[in-house]
Amino acid sequence: MTIKTKIGMGLAALGRPEYINIRENKNIDKTEKAFRENAFSVLDFAYEKGIRYYDTAPSYGKGERYLMDWNNDRKHSDVILGTKWGYTYVANWELGYYGKHEIKEHSLDKLLEQWEVSQELLPKLNIYQIHSATLETGVLQNDAILNKLYQLKKETGIQIGLTTSGENQNKIILEALNIKINNDYLFDSFQVTYNILEQSTFEVLNILKSKSKFIIIKEALANGRIFNKENKATYSLLENLALKYNVGIDAIVIRFVIDSIEPNYVLSGASNIHQLEENLKALHPDLILLHSEMKQLSLLRTNPVSYWEERNRLTWN
Repeated sequence: MTIKTKIGMGLAALGRPEYINIRENKNIDKTEKAFRENAFSVLDFAYEKGIRYYDTAPSYGKGERYLMDWNNDRKHSDVILGTKWGYTYVANWELGYYGKHEIKEHSLDKLLEQWEVSQELLPKLNIYQIHSATLETGVLQNDAILNKLYQLKKETGIQIGLTTSGENQNKIILEALNIKINNDYLFDSFQVTYNILEQSTFEVLNILKSKSKFIIIKEALANGRIFNKENKATYSLLENLALKYNVGIDAIVIRFVIDSIEPNYVLSGASNIHQLEENLKALHPDLILLHSEMKQLSLLRTNPVSYWEERNRLTWN
């Protein structure tokens, strides 16, 4: 069986000392020096294992800077880089920071400000994304922003994309699909939340595939909620499949995403080499989920409203 989907490397957990994830990662050195060293080690390991797409954002703490420095230092000719605009990291490496760690601002000024830095990733920068486009900010109706993105697309050759979160993912994607400038469709790439618990985007993802859009799946591990043993029925099924195929639970759920959607990339959000190594087992040729097992996993889907309400309650740690 040939697997078309590839694993990409997301830097959300590599660039900042605290992140929304219930999977504990205690007793690690959270100094900036240690994080930089770890980020470079994980990026090197990812490249060694064949990963070529790397995805970051200004709000990932030092994540965008780490990727820039790693890219400039290693000078790999075959990497593909993606970044975003629209969120600003404000926790300033303060552990136990009280308040929002990142602030959303979908304004033309913020786009211009963050592009000034992000363009340093050129010419390897291939995908430039609106970070978590929502209906509330009106970013998809802002002609000044859309025209600027179109200008960047024509001047640099980058793909313009967006990422989605929340219960309105389908509406956002369908609206973005129809946006044209000078009779050209603006958006080429869509980074969408999809996992065993949040499957509400299944149909719209297939619409994207039918239109040959570039699809990236994020949060395949549901921010660590797949490891929650309190949800006994879900965890039991995942644990049994993991034992059967001699992989971790993370490989099972990533493979479910791959087999059900066949996106271009599924992002690993690993914070260390061990986690990334476990994630990559999703591509093992001996891991072939049966149709009956895929059906069982598809039944684990939850109501999207409940899913996102629970996600919003997760704390940074």
